[in-house]
Amino acid sequence: TPVRDLSGRKVLLCEDNAMNTEIAKAMLESRGLVVVCAADGREGVQKFAASQEGEFSAVFMDIRMPVMDGREAARAIRALNRSDAASVPIIAMTADAFAEDVAKCREAGMNSHVPKPIDPRLLFGELDRLVK
Repeated sequence: TPVRDLSGRKVLLCEDNAMNTEIAKAMLESRGLVVVCAADGREGVQKFAASQEGEFSAVFMDIRMPVMDGREAARAIRALNRSDAASVPIIAMTADAFAEDVAKCREAGMNSHVPKPIDPRLLFGELDRLVK
């Protein structure tokens, strides 16, 4: 059960698979979130960098993507010289849910991860926990 109303909050979804993007987008929009999509890590970093400070409440990051993978993209977002770059919650979405994969996500500056296939309860549980 959703703990609070997140409707109107904007999130960045970085995912290269069109089907996964549609599923995650529909899931997030069902809670009233506004979803901006990026097809790879570099595009995700560019969209975050071009946004207003504080515009995104969270970033969902697929790990395996072309051009720039999710860990590189998370590091690049964390390295941006702006107030929200260090604090925005970055949630990995990955089929690689072994302990070492989770550790690598944390090392890259991610706050959390949700295993694929995505379980909406887990996804929203993390969102509720991490979004200030």
